[in-house]
Amino acid sequence: MSLIEQGRLLLSISRTSDIVRRYFVVNGFDGALTMMGMIIGFMISATDDMSVIISACLGAAIALGMSGLSSAYVSEVAERKRELVKLEEAMIADLHQTAHGDAARWVPLWIALVNGASPLFISLLILLPLWLANAGLTLPLAPLYMSIIVALVLIFLLGVLLGQIAGISWLRSGIQTMLVAAITAILIYLLTGF
Repeated sequence: MSLIEQGRLLLSISRTSDIVRRYFVVNGFDGALTMMGMIIGFMISATDDMSVIISACLGAAIALGMSGLSSAYVSEVAERKRELVKLEEAMIADLHQTAHGDAARWVPLWIALVNGASPLFISLLILLPLWLANAGLTLPLAPLYMSIIVALVLIFLLGVLLGQIAGISWLRSGIQTMLVAAITAILIYLLTGF
């Protein structure tokens, strides 16, 4: 059995595929909104030192990733252990050396990796125009504007994914997430622009 097949089996046994998918979307959305908020903040403050902007955003992206990884791991270890104990009590058997025991050990790690990687990966995609501009590449728009466009596209795509998961209009769902991004941007301008 390949590693991917084994992972699917463990996710199936623990009934956590939907949790992994939810963590990916929720924390990806957090990463995108956080980076967009930081970039808008830098635009409002008229900071043009690209290395400072990149460092601050990268620091936040790493913190989001570590927060997602550690919080999910701690909570999922507790949940999986609890579920394993309940199953052992119901079956009156030790299940530590079974697929259920493997799931209790490995699924928290898988969930934690997805939970941490999602905001980090999406944040890095949003920061890509900043790195490219800092490396001397000419972009069609100013790098901060390009990063906001990337953030908005990713937020829309996360909405599309949510729409497909829910079985509703992907366009409507994408527009709803864009509306959240627009409200976030407006709040940032209203609260920090003065």
